[in-house]
Amino acid sequence: MNKIGIQLYSVRDHLTTEEDARATFKKLRELGYTEAQTAGCYGMDYGVFGKLANDAGIEIVGTHDPFEPMVNDIETCIENHKKLGTTNMGIGGFGWGVSESAVVEQFIADANKVAKRLKEEGMKFTYHNHSQEFIKLDNGKTMMEMFMDGFDDNVSFVLDTYWVQNAGGDVCTWIEKLAGKIDILHLKDMAVKYDENNAVVSYITEVGNGNIDFKKAIETAEKCGVKYFCVEQDNCPFEFEPSLKASSDYLHKLCGF
Repeated sequence: MNKIGIQLYSVRDHLTTEEDARATFKKLRELGYTEAQTAGCYGMDYGVFGKLANDAGIEIVGTHDPFEPMVNDIETCIENHKKLGTTNMGIGGFGWGVSESAVVEQFIADANKVAKRLKEEGMKFTYHNHSQEFIKLDNGKTMMEMFMDGFDDNVSFVLDTYWVQNAGGDVCTWIEKLAGKIDILHLKDMAVKYDENNAVVSYITEVGNGNIDFKKAIETAEKCGVKYFCVEQDNCPFEFEPSLKASSDYLHKLCGF
């Protein structure tokens, strides 16, 4: 790991116009981020959005886009991703509220169909997890288990460190389970605090401020073939510079670059 990426959902409130996006990409580059994964293009043409990032010295390494257009209009999606200059076309998750394995089986079939077409273009379909993928379904398996068994070899996981730990999983164990199948790792830290009822709750925080062992996680990820490392802070403060600088500084120091 000698580069740090950013999931742009972290700064979603600062990408709503071309002017704002240009300033935001410039600031992210100054904070040490040289790669980015999109969370949509905020109404902008994909080519325009990609150029704004590239002009600031930030490479687009993947996306989180809606799944339905990928299933129903894959050719347009391919064209849009080529405009961004990325070979990783992905979604941000699936299955909130789902408990039926048949629904998951249909999703897997659709994802594999998308992945098959993308393979012809030298591209991959990517899937980002939350915590619902670790809930046991009506067949006694979790979605993650079904994905591991059912996804074709051209489907890549965007493993999220926070959501794995939030679901009770071990981050390094899951990186190892998915060795060779993770192109992008989300670096997202998890801490705990008391809420207003004095109950202990988990929350997303700056990388290095929580309880995840990122030294071990990054070392494991490097051994397992992860290509890109993207910080994501879902609830990043509106004035994002101090928060994202803290994560960047921590990772640069941890990894020695």
